[in-house]
Amino acid sequence: MKKKAACFLTAAAALAAPVFLVAPGKASKRRKSPFLGRNFAHRGLHTRDKSVPENSLEAFRLAARAGYGMELDVQLSKDGQVVVFHDDTLDRVCGVPGRVDERTYEQLRQLRLCGTEYGIPLFSQVLDTVRGAGPLIVELKTGKRNRELCRKTYAMLQNYRGEVCIESFDPRIVAWFRFHGPDLIRGQLAMPRQRYEKQSKLLAFAASRTLLNFLARPHFIAYQIGPRPLLVHLAEALGAMKVGWTSHEPRNERGRDAVIFEYYKPRVSFRKNDRTYGGF
Repeated sequence: MKKKAACFLTAAAALAAPVFLVAPGKASKRRKSPFLGRNFAHRGLHTRDKSVPENSLEAFRLAARAGYGMELDVQLSKDGQVVVFHDDTLDRVCGVPGRVDERTYEQLRQLRLCGTEYGIPLFSQVLDTVRGAGPLIVELKTGKRNRELCRKTYAMLQNYRGEVCIESFDPRIVAWFRFHGPDLIRGQLAMPRQRYEKQSKLLAFAASRTLLNFLARPHFIAYQIGPRPLLVHLAEALGAMKVGWTSHEPRNERGRDAVIFEYYKPRVSFRKNDRTYGGF
């Protein structure tokens, strides 16, 4: 009898462990509502030919004018300014060597995005441009000063009159908002294991399966479009919103709560019976 009981407890623990690890945080439907059934312009409504570059003020103006939600990236300059820029380094977008966090904002603002007239904006400038025209997904990039980035980003968002949520690949950043900014909807970015090139195999496996959700209890999982592991489906079944990135065709709306898109013009909203499209 004791042996059967021990086997039962072992089996129960084995079943309970994955649930504990991947379970999302709880949020009311009202809190989640602004982000449900929405298309979010990836780094603003930038163009394939780079005439409107990613994460530029013009890309956010166009997205706001069309009524789309917007996704953007924030990180710190050397002098602690919160800037909107995706890559750690400047070479791909600005054509110069070096890291973003090795230059002051005064130095960064002299650079041009993709050879255009547009420069690297401050996060505050983007917020002033958007002015609540559409919901925002703010991705915080991981670095050496995560806590400072979290504090400064959150301080700006507290004064912003618009719908906004945060996300990060770094569960420590998402966890910061769990404890210091619980009023915000928060999301865990994730992707297939082989995409985590800078991580150990063990950490890549855990991150790709959202096994670190116990740290941050995210409200949504933003997963790279394609097949999702069983444990990610489990997190979704337990209540995590399903966000897909980065979409290049409207069919990716199917089965998802929100989509981050680029290079096409989807509907603003794809809630049932909603036929609203972005206009230009």
